[in-house]
Amino acid sequence: MAKICLCLTGKTIARDLEILEKYRKYADIAELRADYLEPNERLFIRRFPEQAGIPVILTIRRDVDGGQFTAGEGSRISLFSKGLAFADVDPRRNFAYVDLEDYLNVPSLEEAARTFGTRIIRSYHNMQGVDDDLVKRIRSLSHVGDELVKVAVMPHTMEEVLRIFRAAWDTMDIDKVLIGMGKLGAPTRILAEHMGSQISYTSVKGEPDFPGLPVGQFDPKELAERYRFRNITTKTRLFGIAGYPLTVTLSPPFFNTVFELENIDAVYVPFPSDSIGPFLQLADTLGLSGASITIPHKEAIIPYLAQQSEEVKSIGACNTIVYNPQGWMGYNADAPGFSGSLLDFIGKKNFKGKRITIIGAGGVARAVASEIHRFKGKALILNRTAFRARELAAHYRFAWSTLDIQGVKLMDKYRDIIIQTTSAGMEGHTETDPLELYNFSGHEVVMDIIYKPERTLFLKRAEAAGCRVLNGYDMLMRQAQLQYGYFIGGEFPAYLMPRIRFE
Repeated sequence: MAKICLCLTGKTIARDLEILEKYRKYADIAELRADYLEPNERLFIRRFPEQAGIPVILTIRRDVDGGQFTAGEGSRISLFSKGLAFADVDPRRNFAYVDLEDYLNVPSLEEAARTFGTRIIRSYHNMQGVDDDLVKRIRSLSHVGDELVKVAVMPHTMEEVLRIFRAAWDTMDIDKVLIGMGKLGAPTRILAEHMGSQISYTSVKGEPDFPGLPVGQFDPKELAERYRFRNITTKTRLFGIAGYPLTVTLSPPFFNTVFELENIDAVYVPFPSDSIGPFLQLADTLGLSGASITIPHKEAIIPYLAQQSEEVKSIGACNTIVYNPQGWMGYNADAPGFSGSLLDFIGKKNFKGKRITIIGAGGVARAVASEIHRFKGKALILNRTAFRARELAAHYRFAWSTLDIQGVKLMDKYRDIIIQTTSAGMEGHTETDPLELYNFSGHEVVMDIIYKPERTLFLKRAEAAGCRVLNGYDMLMRQAQLQYGYFIGGEFPAYLMPRIRFE
C-alpha cells in the first residue's frame, strides 16, 4: 500500500518535530530535509528518528538539484555519515531510509546503511522534462536489488503525463517511487497505488518558516482526507476533471466528500490537461468511469465521443463524459445548471420578454444560448472573434457583434440581463474586465459564471452601480449534482448539500 510522506523543511529540529506532531495522523513516513536546517542544527540529526516516532527518510539535497545544501560534496557526505553513525540495534531509532542520488557513489555510506537496516532510496530528478525512455531510466537506476528507486520528472504536456503512467505500468516489477512534478503531475501523487509507486510526498501550507507547497504537491491532510489516499486500491472507481490550467475548481472536494458520505469506493482526481486526446488515452488506460470536462475542452472533446445526448448535439459542447461498453457518452450539465440558477434568481419560469447579452462564444456560452432560446428569450452574442460570435448567434437567430465599442452600443437593446461566460476575471486574471467599455445603469441583472473569486472585477463594478449580481457558484452546484446522476446513477441525495466541505 502506498504511503504518505511528510516533507519537513524547517530551519530547526524543534520546528520540524512541531510540524510533524501537528500532522502526525496524516503521515506514514517523514522526510527530514537536513539541507533546510540551519548549519548548527545539522549536528543533531542523528537523534531525529527516535524523536519522530515514525519511519524517517534522511535527505540532503544540493542546491543544483533543487535543494538548499550549498557546501561542498565532502561536507554533504560527512553529514550523511553523521546521520547514519552509531546505529542502534533497535531500527526504530535509526533512519528507515536514506536518499542518495543516482550519481552519488560512496560505498562506505551504503554499507553503513545496509548494516543496520536503513534502506537506500536511489533518486533521480529531471527538473526540465520527462526522459524519452523513462522505462530504461527507471530500470537502470538501482545499483543493488534492495534499493528503492525514486524518479521525479517534470511533465509539460498531458502526453508526457501519459508517458509517466505508462512507464509506471511497464515497471510494476520494480520497487519504486515515480512522481510527476509540477501542476500537470498532480494525478501521479494521488494515484500512486495505481502506478505501483510506494510513496507520495506531501508538504504543509500556511505554516510560518516553511516554504509552502510546491506546485502540484498536496498538503498531507488534503491527500489523506479529501482524496482518501489510504483507501485507494486498484479496485477504486476513478473519476476526474480535465481542463487547463485547472487552477480553480471545487469539483474534487464536492465529489470526494459525497463519495465519502455515501460510502462509495471512488475518488475524483484533477487532471490538468493541455490537450484532450492524451487525457482520453490516459482515462481509457486508467479505466476512468467518468469525468467532468471544462475550459478549454468542452467543444474539442466532441469528436472523441461514441455517443452524445440530445443536449450535446444541439449545443455543440459537452461538460460530462461517462464510459460505457460503446465508448464515451457525452452530456451537457452546464445548460440546466445555468437556467435553473438564473431563473430561480430572477423569480421567473422562463426568459420570455427578456433581452439578454451573452459575453463569449465558447462551450459555456453555447449552453447559455441554448437555454435562453429554449426558455423564450432573445439575446445578443458579444465575442472578441467575430466568426465565433456569428456562428453561435446564427444557430438561434440571435444578434451578434464583436466585443468592442460597436458591440457595446448594441447592448442598449439587450440589457435586461448580462451574462459573462469567459474565463476573464478568474483567479490569475483577476484584474481583467471583459466589458470595461460598458457603463452599468443599475437596472441590469448581471451574472458571471466564475465563482472564484466570489466577486470578479466585472461583478464588483455592476454591484457598485446598483445591479443585482449572481456568480457561478449555484450553477456549479446544480451541474455537479446532475453529473453525480450521470456518474453514479439516480438522483443526487439533496440532504448531503449542507455537509459538502470546501475548506
